[in-house]
Amino acid sequence: MHSLSPNWLMEEFVAYERTFALRTAIELDLFTRIGRGVDSIPALAKETRASERGLRVLCDNLAVHQHLVKESKRYQLTLNSRVYLSKDSPAYFGSAIQFLASDTYIEAFSDLTRSVKRGRSRSQKTNWPDFARCMSPLAPATAEFMAKAMQVDSAGPIQILDVAAGHGLYGLALAARNPEAEIYALDERQVLRVAAKNARRAGVEKRFHRIPGDAFKVGFGGPYDVAITGNIAHHLEPGANIELFRKCRAALKPKGKLVVLDFVVNDDRVSPPAEASFAIHLFATGSCDVYTFREYRRMLRAAGFRGISRGKPGSYGNWMIVASF
Repeated sequence: MHSLSPNWLMEEFVAYERTFALRTAIELDLFTRIGRGVDSIPALAKETRASERGLRVLCDNLAVHQHLVKESKRYQLTLNSRVYLSKDSPAYFGSAIQFLASDTYIEAFSDLTRSVKRGRSRSQKTNWPDFARCMSPLAPATAEFMAKAMQVDSAGPIQILDVAAGHGLYGLALAARNPEAEIYALDERQVLRVAAKNARRAGVEKRFHRIPGDAFKVGFGGPYDVAITGNIAHHLEPGANIELFRKCRAALKPKGKLVVLDFVVNDDRVSPPAEASFAIHLFATGSCDVYTFREYRRMLRAAGFRGISRGKPGSYGNWMIVASF
């Protein structure tokens, strides 16, 4: 609860300013440059070809909001900025803002009042290759949790289907744990190029196979030991999810398992906070909804699954639901 003061409300009113300040800093690669010692306004202006006045205002704003530390006329990274906003860090997270705060999505939120009145928003065309490139930093923690929980290390030769694979990191996490696992990634051709690059980086290119096309139109092949649907269910109506889950079930071996990685809200639909907050993003951008575990269980049972359990990876938003026959 907030104490009785308009200050917190003013911060909410101008929250978009912080978003755009961060997006601009990431577009100018300020955090990486400052981390490398380019830490004064004149030096940053020379490297970025931006105005000194604009950079001074921007960097001071970032310092106010604790993304930078200012000492005299020089700037340093905070611990969070060094870990997540410098491209020199293996945990670099900055690319996500280029998708989440893209001009397309900002425009969608600008139309939110009319969307709420209509009960639906204008469908936004998602650039899925950009999604695969920009959002991949969010995936490793969930991928590692899922791979460990599935206990495939000593399972021997197994076949894994990654539906709407995107960056491909979920299937690749299983391949990293099992040297005999074969990964079959299904997605649009351009998206699969991003996943294939990640497979090369992971050293599993020879075990990575592409299935280009629409998940509702192309054959899945198989049979598979594991099928994964990562962050696709929230884009679909319940009927479409049942159809997709049913198609996954038909492609699995008798003891195969379907892994659903996605946002899951409690029945009150306002908790947990990160998952519940995601619903307005989906509404504004013309996607579908965040589902409860009860709703997932209903959809999975309608698709023919019986053993259904869930776990929390601990990373932002995603839950893991495992379904078997």
